[in-house]
Amino acid sequence: MNKIILVIFAVILFPACTSQPVPVKKLIIKGSDTMLPLVEMLAAEYMKRNPEVSVYCYGGGTQSGVKAIRNREAHICTASRKLKPEEIKDIAEEYGTLGVYYLIGKDALSVYLNEDNPVDNLTLEELKKIYTCELKSWNQLGGENTEIMPIVRTPNSGTYSYFKRHVLLDKDYCDDTIVRASYTSVIEYVAENINSIGYGGIISYQGVKHVDIDGVEPTENNIMNDTYPIIRYLQFYTVGNAGGETKKFIDWTLSPEGQKIIKKAGFVPLFKVMY
Repeated sequence: MNKIILVIFAVILFPACTSQPVPVKKLIIKGSDTMLPLVEMLAAEYMKRNPEVSVYCYGGGTQSGVKAIRNREAHICTASRKLKPEEIKDIAEEYGTLGVYYLIGKDALSVYLNEDNPVDNLTLEELKKIYTCELKSWNQLGGENTEIMPIVRTPNSGTYSYFKRHVLLDKDYCDDTIVRASYTSVIEYVAENINSIGYGGIISYQGVKHVDIDGVEPTENNIMNDTYPIIRYLQFYTVGNAGGETKKFIDWTLSPEGQKIIKKAGFVPLFKVMY
């Protein structure tokens, strides 16, 4: 008899526990490796404020983010460059829209050297010659008589494409470049190899130094006033006008609270923010 009562009680209790589940909203963001640490910080703070929302963040490069939103595998593509014409064409053919981009902050491509490398300034022309292998020794730039080891990102990286367009002026990287898949692996390589040179975001890292370009230091003020020569915008990209939780997240990112996190992550906010 007791067993029968227990079973009946369990049957009554079970639907009472599951008929009103806690709503969980899901937001998937994928794309730029450069922006991944920033997006993870934004997501963590947003979820604190909105515990009913789960935000999943992935890197893989801007190109992978474009594919993800086209294939409906993500809500937001993070892009550290403008989308290519063929990428926009693919989205337009699939959805009948060119998509929408949202500027969320600014970044600069900083050039990394090993801390023990005596070179402190490079010109844009010298950078171009290094990555097209017209300059091959550091003694041509005021350094030691050693071979220059240029490091690049993989071709699916927005940073790779931006550097090629704005520094190499669409010339090809030379065959002697060393490819690394992420900005952290670029940093690690430069920190361990005194003759190497790499590029990436302006966030400070141990083991490398940020050289001046054309005599201008990559500082927040120089980026905000556009005097530093290698500047880019960080973007969110969506297939159409953002709605629902996607819009709420983007709006919050553009709010003073979101812009403070962009600054805290080492990037440059769209406007001055006070802590």
